[in-house]
Amino acid sequence: MRLIALLLCLSIPLGALAQTVTTQPSGPISVTEGAVADEAIAQRIRDIVHELDGYGDVTVSVSAGIVTLQGTTLDTAAAGQLTRLVSRIEGIVAIENDIYETTDVVERLNPAVARFTARAQQAMAFLPLALVALAAFMLVVTLGFFIARLKKPWNKLAPNAFIADIYRQVLRLIFIVGGLVVALDIVGATALLSGILGAAGIVGLAIGFAVRDTVENFIASIMLSIRQPFRPNDTVEIEGDTGKVIRLTSRATILLSFDGNHIRIPNSTVFKSRIVNFSRNEERRFTYTLSVRSDANLDHARQLATETLNALPFVLETPKVSVWVQSVDDSSISLNMAAWINQNETGITLARSEAIRLTLAAFDEANLTASAPAYRIIQATEDPAKRTSHATGTEHLETAPQPPAPAQDVEATLNKDLDEIIDQERAEEHSDLLRDDAVQE
Repeated sequence: MRLIALLLCLSIPLGALAQTVTTQPSGPISVTEGAVADEAIAQRIRDIVHELDGYGDVTVSVSAGIVTLQGTTLDTAAAGQLTRLVSRIEGIVAIENDIYETTDVVERLNPAVARFTARAQQAMAFLPLALVALAAFMLVVTLGFFIARLKKPWNKLAPNAFIADIYRQVLRLIFIVGGLVVALDIVGATALLSGILGAAGIVGLAIGFAVRDTVENFIASIMLSIRQPFRPNDTVEIEGDTGKVIRLTSRATILLSFDGNHIRIPNSTVFKSRIVNFSRNEERRFTYTLSVRSDANLDHARQLATETLNALPFVLETPKVSVWVQSVDDSSISLNMAAWINQNETGITLARSEAIRLTLAAFDEANLTASAPAYRIIQATEDPAKRTSHATGTEHLETAPQPPAPAQDVEATLNKDLDEIIDQERAEEHSDLLRDDAVQE
């Protein structure tokens, strides 16, 4: 069976190179004068072939109403199309289509060369108009860039330099799109604008998803530059990082920690975080806890702590000093103390340290300080008399308390030193979005 199929395949002519089709038009066959009718049909078909492209080598012959088409064409489908056209002519009995698809390289390249030549001529004829459109585009874009370079109008409209730069970028983009519309209108191709804008929208959407974090950080920079929740040299806490603000850039907020380290926090994190600004108010409270004996007079201890804090020169009268019982432990009672200072003049760390020292000295002088719990292991062979003396504490040697030194200088020197460092660093760079006259939220 395979051998028979192979012989059948070899006996079939090359279909890609030739097509022989016999077609019989449907309907009744009219009987007219033979030779005259055949010649009229042939002439009619020749006229049709002459008007069509791609049938230059086709010959037509008609005998007894049977049409024979011979020759070559560039496309096999064109031969089928010619058969359908010829079948519509009245008086045709049958059609024999012997049109081959040509394999001649020159004949197949001639139409392509002709199309290329025609398009080149069209391009040359279109070139002056395209140059005019390009000149109009460049003129509109140049005008937009010139307006964007002006500083005064944009600096007045924008709250800061960063927003002004965004205004300029938007203006440039508007003029670029406007110049493109003018150029396309000149060449009569405004229909391409919708396609270009649609493609730009799809590309922009894809880029937006790819750089989502960058876009989020950029928007956060805009919002922070407008709202400005802090000023330069402000002491803030952001996401657990505490330091003084150096600058706000278009990408990050830069802090100087009290250890002298730079902390860069992305603006998207700053915008979404809880921000504690310690410098917004001049008054700042410090607290500390001290323990007194469990049998101490708590009212006397509270009054003594209050008098000690009020006597400090750096403690403010308003808000008032506060002292309260924090907790009761097994061998002591914890008192919590709070006082207010002007943090622009007083260093909070030094103030707290001095307050603890002087309050502790006052408690020691009044014999209110809780002693650390001590445990002693007594052996069974130890003398009961000694055991009693240990229990009563008769072996404890007490020393007279020394008078405390007066309050030391607690000027805010650390803050001033850090402020000088920050001022030097701000003077080196100009890419700062913070302004002293901006509206704070």
